[in-house]
Amino acid sequence: MSHRRAELRSLAALFLTLGTVAFGGPAAHVALMEAEVVGKRGWFTRAAFLELVAASNLLPGPGSTELAIFIGQRRAGWAGLVLAGACFILPASLIVLAIAMLQERYGALPAVVRAFAGVEPVVLAVVVHAIAGMARTSLRDAPLVLLAVGAAAGSLAGVVPLPLLALAGAAALALHAARSGRPAPGAALLPALAPAAAAAGAAAKPVGLGALFGVFLKVGAVLFGSGYVLLAFLRADLVQHRHWLDERQLLEAVAVGQVTPGPVFTTATYIGYRLAGLPGALVATAGIFLPSFVLVAIAGPLLPRFQRSPAARAFLGGVVAASLGLMAAVCVPLARAALGDAVSIGLFAASVALLLRTRVNPAWLVAGGALVGVLRAFAR
Repeated sequence: MSHRRAELRSLAALFLTLGTVAFGGPAAHVALMEAEVVGKRGWFTRAAFLELVAASNLLPGPGSTELAIFIGQRRAGWAGLVLAGACFILPASLIVLAIAMLQERYGALPAVVRAFAGVEPVVLAVVVHAIAGMARTSLRDAPLVLLAVGAAAGSLAGVVPLPLLALAGAAALALHAARSGRPAPGAALLPALAPAAAAAGAAAKPVGLGALFGVFLKVGAVLFGSGYVLLAFLRADLVQHRHWLDERQLLEAVAVGQVTPGPVFTTATYIGYRLAGLPGALVATAGIFLPSFVLVAIAGPLLPRFQRSPAARAFLGGVVAASLGLMAAVCVPLARAALGDAVSIGLFAASVALLLRTRVNPAWLVAGGALVGVLRAFAR
C-alpha cells in the first residue's frame, strides 16, 4: 500500500511540474515526458514509451494529455490514470483562468486590446506552420490530398466538421478495401452520413452551462489530428452556429492556450470563463478533457489490435487528412480578421519565416507579437 502511495506522489509531482512548465505544444510535451519517465526516472524503456505515444495518437482528443493518462495508468492503475491526467491539466487551466479574469477586468485598456491585436497574426502563422508540417507527413498520396481538399471545400461551404471527418474516414476505408479486394465496412456509412452534412445555423443561441458542456464534450470526444483542429470545431460551433464568439475572440482564446504551458485544449477554460464566468470555465474544461480519461480507460486494452489493423489505419488516415483540410479552411476567415494592416501582415510573415528557419518556441513568438501590439498602443 505504501508503494502505491509513493507511486501516486511521484506521478502527482511529475505532472504538476510538467503542467506548469511544459511550453511549446504537444511535440514539446512528449519530449519532456520522455526525458522524465525514460531518461531520468527509468519507468519505461524507450520502446515501451513509444508504444504509449502511438496509442495516444490513435485516440481523439489532446494527445499529450492522453499520453500522461496512459503513463499514470501503467504506473498506478485507475488512481494513477486519474491523478496523472488531472495534475497535467490543472496548472495550465488555473493559469488560463487567471488570464481570463485579468482580461475581463483590464481588456478594454488600449494596451491590452493592442496586445491581442499583435498576437492574432502570430497565432495564425503558428497554425499555418503546423498545417504545413503535418501535411508533409500525413498526406502521403493523392487520395489523401483530395480528401483534405474536399474537407476544406466542405468547411468553407458551411458544412460542420464531424460529418466531414466521418465521410473522409469512410472514403479512405472504401479505397483501402478496393485496393485489397475486400468489402469495406465503412462504405455503407457514406449515404447515411450525407444528410448530416448540414450547414451551420444562422440564429444566435443563448449561452447555457448544459449547452457549453455539450459543445466541449463533443469536441473532446471526436477531434483527431492536432490541437489546432480545435479551431475548426470551435469556429463551427461557437462562431457560426451559436454566435457566442466572433473571429477575433476565437483567435484571442487560441492565443491564450498557445502562450500558456500544458495542453492547448485549456483554450476551453478561457472560452468558458468569457461566456459564463467561473461555472462556465469549470464545465467547459471538464467537458473537453473528460472523454480523454474515458477513452484511455476503455480503449487501452483494445489498441494493440487496432494498431495491427490495416483497415483501421486507413480509416484514421482519412480522418487525419480531413482534419488538415478543416484547419486550412479555418485559416481563411481567421486571416481576414487578423491581417488588417501592414504591421499585422509583417508580423505574420516574420513569424512564418522564424518558424521555418529556427526551432523557436511558438510561445516566444506569441509574446513578441503581444509586445509589438503594446508598443503600437503607446506609439499612438
